[in-house]
Amino acid sequence: MEPEYYEVFGEFRGVLMDKRFTKYWEDVEAFLARPDDLVIATYPKSGTTWICEIVYMIYKEGDVEKCKEDAIFNRIPFLECRNEDLINGIKQLEEKESPRIVKTHLPPKLLPVSFWEKNCKMIYLCRNAKDVVVSYYYFQLMITSYPNPKSFSEFVEKFMQGQVPYGSWYDHVKAWWEKSKNSHVLFMFYEDMKEDIRREVLKLIEFLGRKPSAELVDKIIQHTSFQEMKNNPSTNYTMMPEEMLNQKVTPFMRKGIIGDWKNHFPEALRKRFDEHYEHQMKDCTVKFRTEL
Repeated sequence: MEPEYYEVFGEFRGVLMDKRFTKYWEDVEAFLARPDDLVIATYPKSGTTWICEIVYMIYKEGDVEKCKEDAIFNRIPFLECRNEDLINGIKQLEEKESPRIVKTHLPPKLLPVSFWEKNCKMIYLCRNAKDVVVSYYYFQLMITSYPNPKSFSEFVEKFMQGQVPYGSWYDHVKAWWEKSKNSHVLFMFYEDMKEDIRREVLKLIEFLGRKPSAELVDKIIQHTSFQEMKNNPSTNYTMMPEEMLNQKVTPFMRKGIIGDWKNHFPEALRKRFDEHYEHQMKDCTVKFRTEL
């Protein structure tokens, strides 16, 4: 593996992480949750921004203007994200009034323990591995501080070995699936949201203990459609400086579809991936759909 890869990423408690995030890990570990915090956890590229905006809309009772007041990464801080003085998720969260919404890509074992102690509600959204790996590949090309993957197939190999930021997708999903036996954890699927967004929005409203109304649900569906979010500066990450995220390579909101993997996996690679997947997930009861 090219040396610069390990200049940026390092093995941290069994998970490959951005070294800038783990440099001040004591701040993450010591983070004090509040009982009314809501955690939104995902493996990267699983629909995080989409579900964050839906939840924010629920919190703001469908007020679109309130949702456009600031970029989503300021409204819903990214817990472990740290880049010296540029970005500090912990600091952002500490300055927020309750109730806070917390975004994280951490597996359960790395999440600050106070979230569990305070019995905070958590939402975990996941997406089928093949579409995740495609989306993740393009995302890696956009992040200017990350070394570019040499090729898609090379990136797939790394993904299979858990040698990508946040480590093994398999371990991540299995660990959160285990946690979802707790009624405070809602486990959701990107594919279900694409199939029937109304049903999934109602599920979220109910989980958050809010009152659903047809008007609220309609507003949320309208405001959080892929096209709306792609065109919305407060959700499409165009407010993120170009020296950090280069959207000339590919837009942050790229396609938002299911089954894009078919355009990227050569037959032999798909077979290898499927066999590896079966082996990794054989003892786990969670089932994914790779097409609708």
